[in-house]
Amino acid sequence: MLTPEQIRKYDEEGFLVIPDFVEPSACERLQQRAKELVAEFNPNGIVSVFSTHEQTRTSDDYFLESGDKIRFFFEENAFNADGSLRQSKERSINKIGHALHDLDPVFNEFSRRAEIKELVDDLGFSDPLLVQSMYIFKQPNIGGEVTCHQDGTFLFTEPLRVLGLWFALEDATIENGCLWAIPGGHKAGLKSRFVRTSTSDRLEAGYRPPETSKTHFEVFDGASWPEEKLQPLEVEKGTLIVLHPLMPHLSRENRSPKSRHAYTLHIIDSSADYSKENWLQRSAEMPLRGF
Repeated sequence: MLTPEQIRKYDEEGFLVIPDFVEPSACERLQQRAKELVAEFNPNGIVSVFSTHEQTRTSDDYFLESGDKIRFFFEENAFNADGSLRQSKERSINKIGHALHDLDPVFNEFSRRAEIKELVDDLGFSDPLLVQSMYIFKQPNIGGEVTCHQDGTFLFTEPLRVLGLWFALEDATIENGCLWAIPGGHKAGLKSRFVRTSTSDRLEAGYRPPETSKTHFEVFDGASWPEEKLQPLEVEKGTLIVLHPLMPHLSRENRSPKSRHAYTLHIIDSSADYSKENWLQRSAEMPLRGF
């Protein structure tokens, strides 16, 4: 699947762009299935907004308990001041997560394709487990910014054996919010971890409900990202972008009239210890599975 030159490039730059990894028909099947899932979704008064700007505040129980479920999260700018949606429900969802790959047959079939397993094998994952999946809409006009981050901040293992796979289901451009990455930025180390805050930790810190945050960032390096080194990853539909867990990357707001649908998978190696402090956890009734 991967040539020695591609593996060298991934090791050196921290990401790899593979055009035409997925055929257009497979991209369209995922888009159609996501459309059906959103049509079936009834909020029933539960409105969870996904934002990377105040993540400790916006990480509610609906979000924190989604590791073994299929749940829906709204765009930060989806609502008017009176709480009504600015656009239709279908044009207001930020993403679906985080167990599509295990709970939906269409996403399960896509996520466990033989060519994905072969690529993961080529990158040295001896016994891979699929830990997280997300369908990301990047809605027209209101698609939210995802600030610069490392996947290892949110999905930490010891040793750090995590792989991010980002599939472009539509063309991704600067105009509609493509990914940006810092080539070689993965060599600078892990800057922070996003972890669950235990009750005892909160009480020792002097916090009291309801203001208490259930998550917090452990910061190891507070220096700003060298965002002047960011490069846009403009790609066509069907492209796969492979991301090292320490690769700094972001996507900017989408103020264009075009959406930018993508599907992401995160994979860990079972030989590594998945931290119990990670925000994303599963019940014992649904253990992680491989290919």
